[in-house]
Amino acid sequence: MKLLRFTLAAAMAATLTGGAVSAQEETSASTLYGDLSHVTQDMLDRAAGDGNNFLHTNGNYHQTRYYPARQINTDNVRGLRPAWIFQTEIVDTMETSPIVVNGIMYVTTAFNHVYALDARTGRQIWHHKHNMGPVTTYCCGPNNRGVAVSGDRVFMGTLDAKLVALDAKTGKQLWETQIADPELGYSETMAPTVVNDMVLIGTNGGEYGIRGFVKAFDAATGELKWTFHTIPENSVGVWATHDATGRDMLRDIEAEKAALAKMGDPYETLGGGVWQNPAVDLETNRIYFVVGNPSPDLDGSLRPGDNLYTDSLVAVDMNTGEYICHFQYIAHDVWDLDAVSPPIITTVKDGGGNDVKGILHAGKTGYVYVHKADDCSLIRFSEPMVSQEGRWTLPTAEGARMLPGANGGVEWSPMAIDPNLHLSYAINLHQPMTYTVKSSPYPEGKLWLGGSFDVIPEEEQWGNVSAVDYNTGKIRWKVRTEQPMIGGILATAGGLVFTGEGNGLFKAYDSATGSELWRFQAGAGVNAPPSSYTVDGKQYIVVAAGGNAQLNYKRGNNIIAFTLAD
Repeated sequence: MKLLRFTLAAAMAATLTGGAVSAQEETSASTLYGDLSHVTQDMLDRAAGDGNNFLHTNGNYHQTRYYPARQINTDNVRGLRPAWIFQTEIVDTMETSPIVVNGIMYVTTAFNHVYALDARTGRQIWHHKHNMGPVTTYCCGPNNRGVAVSGDRVFMGTLDAKLVALDAKTGKQLWETQIADPELGYSETMAPTVVNDMVLIGTNGGEYGIRGFVKAFDAATGELKWTFHTIPENSVGVWATHDATGRDMLRDIEAEKAALAKMGDPYETLGGGVWQNPAVDLETNRIYFVVGNPSPDLDGSLRPGDNLYTDSLVAVDMNTGEYICHFQYIAHDVWDLDAVSPPIITTVKDGGGNDVKGILHAGKTGYVYVHKADDCSLIRFSEPMVSQEGRWTLPTAEGARMLPGANGGVEWSPMAIDPNLHLSYAINLHQPMTYTVKSSPYPEGKLWLGGSFDVIPEEEQWGNVSAVDYNTGKIRWKVRTEQPMIGGILATAGGLVFTGEGNGLFKAYDSATGSELWRFQAGAGVNAPPSSYTVDGKQYIVVAAGGNAQLNYKRGNNIIAFTLAD
């Protein structure tokens, strides 16, 4: 099939309809169109089969990022063209996954701006600017990954560690809740999840000596309903010596036990942020989420033990926040290889070939892990998608080379699956790094890495898009990319996967074979998860092109929607 290429410059000349609207007030430009249709719980429950809307950050409660429409497919994707381009007021890193409700689109930017757009044309309906507090301590860029919608409200987490509820019709703020203290290093970049009138949200801050959590708030009032601490008061664990794949992590258990006896359990400053959305199982009233790295990142001498529940998959009761089960991928992590990419619920084959409810997670380690949902146990892990050279080389005072580096493998980038092909799709980074440890005491809410991890400038970096059969762990296909990959991926019933790169390319691949079928040059890094929706009988693919602060990809401010040429 002929590969077609397009550029942003040509598209802008023909299709630019948006544009930043200056606003002196908190919210500008009252609604231009009719009332937003009320988003019911039933709509949210059935999102996986909704070929019109895109109601969740990752498509549906199971987070499959599989869109059921097939109007855009392998036979006609070469005819995909920009339908409209909207430019936000903020030119900075963009990680938003557009939410679409009955022709209205919601997107966010760095520094917590929210836009409501007409999904047909890209025309701005309203623009809300969060009134940011004086403290904006955050890791890895001033990112925001999007909103959640329910009823007639839009919900967003903020860099100054707040949860806000906005009127979906006008963008006016309805309530605001302080989630945690930003002066201690807490911040919010993840999109919330709304289920059964509760707003679920985790926290950033694993690099600042926080104590991580997931919290549930009342969607109507913002009142706290429950808290699950990702660091239990007894964080020691079982003194595991091997990781989830069976490799020795070179721990000095006797030295750790001596340190524990001397300093006690470090649970209050042990990190364990939750970067991405939980997967929601409505059948069992459970949520599944993954927990990030311990604090300080590289200096294990100050945090003896397994450091539960860092670097783990965790399941809790959705109504109470009570612990159900967990699985730890890396105990006592001193490489910042935390679990960050959101988990996926789907049917998988167990070790005996039986169909069971499973949980998938793509790790910074470069593996896709497949779990049993009932007890969190590991069924299998995939072939490695990136080099494992030097794993687990310990950080040293002089500096030691290790792969995969601290960005992965798979970073926070959400996977997608095609349940008909039994394939999961992940984007990866290859970044050799030098790990240097330097011990320092808890710095009261300041960055606390316990050393540094540095890209080795003379070594080549790249990325890949990998398709993994989650029933066997085998890699079905892999496509190498020019730069390390970060952002996200979308699969559709049209036999396609869409993902973008830091060099500005947005591409469509054949989901069965990995053949590249289409590309577009967006002019800035496409480092956000794509979404899809259908309005007036037309299917669209939409993605943000704003680059990425963490990898220093070219910044921009475009939301670009594509559809088939008439």
